[in-house]
Amino acid sequence: MGNYKLIALDMDGTFLTEDKVVSRQNREAIEAAAAAGVTVMFATGRGIQNVMPYVEELGLQSPIVTVNGSEVWSAPGKLHDRSIMDPALVSKLHAIALEHDTWYWAYAVGQIYNKETWTGPIEEKEWLKFGYYYENADVLRLIREKLEGWDALEITNSHPFNIELNPKGVHKASGIRQVCGLLGIDMSQVIAMGDSLNDVSMIREAGLGVAMGNAQEEVKQLADVVTVSNEEHGVAKIIEAYVLS
Repeated sequence: MGNYKLIALDMDGTFLTEDKVVSRQNREAIEAAAAAGVTVMFATGRGIQNVMPYVEELGLQSPIVTVNGSEVWSAPGKLHDRSIMDPALVSKLHAIALEHDTWYWAYAVGQIYNKETWTGPIEEKEWLKFGYYYENADVLRLIREKLEGWDALEITNSHPFNIELNPKGVHKASGIRQVCGLLGIDMSQVIAMGDSLNDVSMIREAGLGVAMGNAQEEVKQLADVVTVSNEEHGVAKIIEAYVLS
């Protein structure tokens, strides 16, 4: 067993059930880990506004990595670092969404926009993340290839039918590295758990990288360990095996 001091959890498809609730087993496991002196935190593609209800439900006071690393919170309500996307890039991403008629969304500071609510001059907002959703793999592949050619963005996903985009060099691992600095620990002391490509950076850099049983196949291949699915309380299983035993 490693000397693990931090557990970084993706939320959707990992810590939460498919109904977006916290299972009793996962709740009890993170409470036991915290009682054992291990910090438990979320590292998620969600914005802070979609994370805080769960933080409050669980009574967490730990750091949080949100929007795939574009925001790092030293504690709930205490912003440590924020990475802003170039508005010119956001304009180009928006144009691609219109060209291919995809569903799209974006996080700006304090607000979420999507295809139905897009409004106002792009350059007047502080952008954190942009995403596409389209159930046509060929179109998504075309978009991804175009974006890869720019070499200006971190390109991941949180679902096989989406693409998520952050500033180059900004990802969950970059956020967790900052948290490690705040806590005075090393990445080798981190357990990171996730199910999608936006979790790969932290799974690869953590001391123990865990893929869920429901994870995308590429994530499973890169992980140190594959656990059971989010519906089977995979987070609790790993905490019991690697922290509490």
